[in-house]
Amino acid sequence: MKIYAASYLLPISSPPIAGGAIVVDNGLIRAVGPLKELRAAFDAPVTEFTGCTIIPGLVNAHTHLELTHFSAWKVRKDLDYLPKTYVEWIQQVVKIRRALQPGEVELSVREGLRLSLESGTTAVGEILTDFTLAPLYSISPLAGRIFFEVLGHDLHQCDAVIERVEKSALEMDGELLPGVSPHTPYTASACLFKGAQELSGRHGMRKAVHLSEPREEVLFMHDTTGPFAETLYPMAHWEEYLPHPRRTTSTRYLDSLGFLDAATLAIHAVHVTPDDVAILKERGVTVVLCPRSNDRLFVGTAPHHLFKKVGVPLAIGTDSLASNDSLSILDELRYLRQIAPGQFTADELLAMGTLGGAKALGIEQIAGSLESGKRGDFLVFSSGHATLADPAEVLLKHGKLDHVYVAGETYPPTN
Repeated sequence: MKIYAASYLLPISSPPIAGGAIVVDNGLIRAVGPLKELRAAFDAPVTEFTGCTIIPGLVNAHTHLELTHFSAWKVRKDLDYLPKTYVEWIQQVVKIRRALQPGEVELSVREGLRLSLESGTTAVGEILTDFTLAPLYSISPLAGRIFFEVLGHDLHQCDAVIERVEKSALEMDGELLPGVSPHTPYTASACLFKGAQELSGRHGMRKAVHLSEPREEVLFMHDTTGPFAETLYPMAHWEEYLPHPRRTTSTRYLDSLGFLDAATLAIHAVHVTPDDVAILKERGVTVVLCPRSNDRLFVGTAPHHLFKKVGVPLAIGTDSLASNDSLSILDELRYLRQIAPGQFTADELLAMGTLGGAKALGIEQIAGSLESGKRGDFLVFSSGHATLADPAEVLLKHGKLDHVYVAGETYPPTN
């Protein structure tokens, strides 16, 4: 048993505590409160971080760690160019993945796990396309979920794909829970969405879907025109699966399939209408914002103000290093504040990067806040001259991550 104390403690689920501390025993938080009270109640050594702030471990609600080495692959595979459109970016990603040798993706995942932890992420919503790599995550101390990603339109393969997801999910061990992710409304068949929904109901799985990320998706879902119909479908040899014009939005389409509910994470949600947002709110869907990825792929900016006004639950993710500069959630929060000035308070942003992500992944019983009974995941930031009125504000503006603790143990482990 140990006590960790700092000048300020931000539990997230309760008000900040000046001179606060947590008691960690056998990897779990046993108590939270003022240091003086915890010293009196527990006979345990105290580690004090003077001039610092302690917060919960960060939650990256959407990432693709398979693509961590993407920048290096571009150079090595002679595909180092800057795509001018979203479809060109997809083509680049596909070309690179097809050129990889066995073992390259495994090394990329391992590096992604390391970078996540070192940047203060202690739980992830990871999208996994190569199911054989799932055992890699079992040796990581990260909590969260692995969303097994599925795509395709061949109805004859649908049942087999869903069965493979179920088998992979049931074989998982370690700290991460299983989930399922039909890729997008335009790359996954209605059969896959319905199968994913059945899996969710049968096993309590969370679901993730990339929703309304590029403007091209709007055109395709409305009248089956634009670059998806002209370039993407021929590239995937899906011409025979081109749908008749649906005259709808991605949100309305998924709602018609019964896919949208409180177990669903809608990733990106850039090009959604006010009616779409109302549906997401009514169904209890969580939107995962990925602002830096949206900027780098030139897809636009999500309607943050509308989500907040309506009360849609929000979390935040970095997406992959194929469309971002780092796997740091703190970097993501700072960028969101920059592009949406005044829309979120510092407390709201930190909650989005911790408890909001934990709730989205269905792991709020063990992560996302500093509370008794939760895992001992916490971060220590040196944050200058904070006061009780502004510790979150100071942390976002000036905080420097000094220490990462996962299940009560410092990361990286010390000998």
